[in-house]
Amino acid sequence: MRSSGPLGLTPAQRVLAYLALIALSILPLLPLVWMVSSSLKTDAQIFPAEGQSAGPLTLAQLIPHPFRWSNYPQALTTIPILTYLKNTLFLCMVTVLGTVFSSATVAYGFARLQFKGKQPLFMLMIATMVLPGQVTMIPVFALFRWLGWYGTYLPLTVPSFFGSAFYIFLLTQFYRTLPEDLSEAARVDGASEWRIFWQIILPLSKPALATCALFQFLGTWNDFFGPLLYMNDSSRYTLAYGLQQFLSAHGSEWANLMAAATLFTLPVIVLFFFAQRTFIQGIATTGGKN
Repeated sequence: MRSSGPLGLTPAQRVLAYLALIALSILPLLPLVWMVSSSLKTDAQIFPAEGQSAGPLTLAQLIPHPFRWSNYPQALTTIPILTYLKNTLFLCMVTVLGTVFSSATVAYGFARLQFKGKQPLFMLMIATMVLPGQVTMIPVFALFRWLGWYGTYLPLTVPSFFGSAFYIFLLTQFYRTLPEDLSEAARVDGASEWRIFWQIILPLSKPALATCALFQFLGTWNDFFGPLLYMNDSSRYTLAYGLQQFLSAHGSEWANLMAAATLFTLPVIVLFFFAQRTFIQGIATTGGKN
């Protein structure tokens, strides 16, 4: 009798499954490989001169010859990437703290408290998730401009302190999986709802909170549309918007642009590899009872 693995697959079936997964991952990874490869080439190696045929992309063309490591220090001097990085990290820190705290507070009310109209309000909040951002873009922009916030970070940070429908839903589902006896015992001892939330519920919710923080960090890090709408000062540009502005001004310097784009992508990849266990755990524990 052949031995099988934890999923009931034989060794041959596992090999075939791994080969299929590797084959399916090649196409999504190809743009990343091309970006890293281009960051180590000259502009002439990335795109042929005018009048020359490019031809199909081959594996040999993906390997730089020679490796031009000087593109990276040149990118750091050509593009004010450190300034863009500082601005992006500032926005990430503020929005992560604001979104996670506000969403956790609202989710606790929906999950653990009883009040009139709770279910209709919860459904209304969930319904906002299907509302496209393009629908509210103009009135929201007009509101922030009327408030005098245009050109500042306020339109990109203040909304995060009013919760996010997706994170509220995620945390509500997680809170409902926690035993109600914990809250009841604390109430018997005279603890207030805020103390129960702060000292009992939040410490037990670290995986779900970490998942929301990761989602928000990646969303803010990759955000291009927000800075495009509200930033008019180059000293306030974020990485995503700053790279686009560099492309508009220096469209022919592809090697420097690809080096900067690689540096922009690297922190996200490193973050995922370090936090993937927490990320998967937080997602897996949010599908509890209703």
